[in-house]
Amino acid sequence: MIMESLSDLIAIPGGEYLLGSDDFYLEERPARQVRVEAFRIERTPVTNRQFAAFVAATGYQTVAERPPEPDHPAGSVVFVVPDHGVDLRGPPVWWRFVPGANWQHPKGPQVDLSGLWDHPVVQVAYDDALAYARWAGRSLPDEAQWEAAARGGLEGAAFAWGDEFTPSGKQMANTWQGSFPHQNLALDGYEATSPVEAFPPNGFGISDMIGNVWEWTRTLFGPSDQGNPCCGPPGNGPQLKVIKGGSHLCAPNYCQRYRPAARQGQASDTATSHMGFRCIA
Repeated sequence: MIMESLSDLIAIPGGEYLLGSDDFYLEERPARQVRVEAFRIERTPVTNRQFAAFVAATGYQTVAERPPEPDHPAGSVVFVVPDHGVDLRGPPVWWRFVPGANWQHPKGPQVDLSGLWDHPVVQVAYDDALAYARWAGRSLPDEAQWEAAARGGLEGAAFAWGDEFTPSGKQMANTWQGSFPHQNLALDGYEATSPVEAFPPNGFGISDMIGNVWEWTRTLFGPSDQGNPCCGPPGNGPQLKVIKGGSHLCAPNYCQRYRPAARQGQASDTATSHMGFRCIA
């Protein structure tokens, strides 16, 4: 293992944390006090450079790189901007299966990682994130750990930095500005993923807990969980894991899940161009 490839760890104190929210989506309710033991979490999401070190050391092949069955191409799901407005209540037509899309080619074979080495790795399914974590001698956070870290010491605030989304007009995270999914104004400077630490860290000194990429947790999204997941294509696997934090595709007119309390279930077999992870110790 190449130790210098791993992210720095930030200590999160143990204690009672107010998690969840009564103000937004059903699956976030109720707001509740949860006891979380002290732990350490990586300062940034795992980057393409760090994931490449893992693959070089182990020869690991991600889910998106394996053909799911004979005569079926390997590939993954990519966000494609429609050329017109769409009915947001209908099928998510902005997702497309692209043969050859994987972590090394996040949008398809024509796009490599040039200029993206310090961006979060994407196109990783849950098993891929778990394999990296085990190689690194770490683990994936559960939902309570992730949310406690994301809040940065602020109890009950809507966002990781307070209750105002853009304080004094400042973009605090990589999210979607404009009318999703066809108009991306990129007021934050990025149309897709951004380099980790491109935006201010939260009160614990952790970067990118909000926006940029959704992040896997090890918590099951159970059959009793309510809500209507908005931000990922359906998968084939029976098991849903909670993902947290929202991504660069979360927009005010469609998916206001760029908040610590936000959560949704994602099929563990599914990789996309807006989903990554970070580890804990």
